[in-house]
Amino acid sequence: MITAYVRLEVRRSLRDPGFLISSLGVPVMMYLLFTNLGGQNGSAYKAYAMVGMAAYGALGAALSLGSGVAEDKSIGWLRQLRITPMTPRQVVTGRALTGTVVVVPAIVAVLLAGGLVNDVRLDAWQWAAVAVALWAGSLPFTLLGLGNGYRLSAQTTGVVNIACNLGLSVVGGLWFPISLFPHWLATISSYTPTNRFSELGRAVTEGTMPGAATVAVLAAWAVLFGAYAAVSYRRSARTA
Repeated sequence: MITAYVRLEVRRSLRDPGFLISSLGVPVMMYLLFTNLGGQNGSAYKAYAMVGMAAYGALGAALSLGSGVAEDKSIGWLRQLRITPMTPRQVVTGRALTGTVVVVPAIVAVLLAGGLVNDVRLDAWQWAAVAVALWAGSLPFTLLGLGNGYRLSAQTTGVVNIACNLGLSVVGGLWFPISLFPHWLATISSYTPTNRFSELGRAVTEGTMPGAATVAVLAAWAVLFGAYAAVSYRRSARTA
């Protein structure tokens, strides 16, 4: 039953023009624009920016699940799910699994732009490892999106998700290298989930493994956002 539910939700997401534009079109456009302005950016920077924009696309796709949850809540779809044989845990698990699927096109689209348009050169294993690392590292943001969707109204969720997307992207260094940041902002950036998220992929492009601190910080955020999603779901169950 969970499999059928995940297929339904994935189809709903991938058929949404807004999702396709924001999660696939915008990251690819920004990546190509940022890396080709002036025509003087080297291959190392193009690879660096490719990972950041792939992470940005995955972040937007993951957060978009929260907007879908909030809309479903407003039209009574969540109440309908509660009268099906699916348990609340299965519903939340199904949504989380949906997130692991819908982030894939966003990641792949930017990686393809890097390889086919910007001539980024990596070994075959590195391409696969970058995609897998970003796919696995996107879980905390799926949980954040779900928490927002279950806790907030549809309109408020959209606004909060946009704020989270832009704020985490900029401060986390997905758009610009943190070497350009003042020292105090670079220090803050190192503790953000988006900075550590992008480091998963960037370590692979450099032929190394992500550091223990990267994994630990990202895991801590996953636990925090997971608790937020669980509390938000229980609250929505009492009020819906």
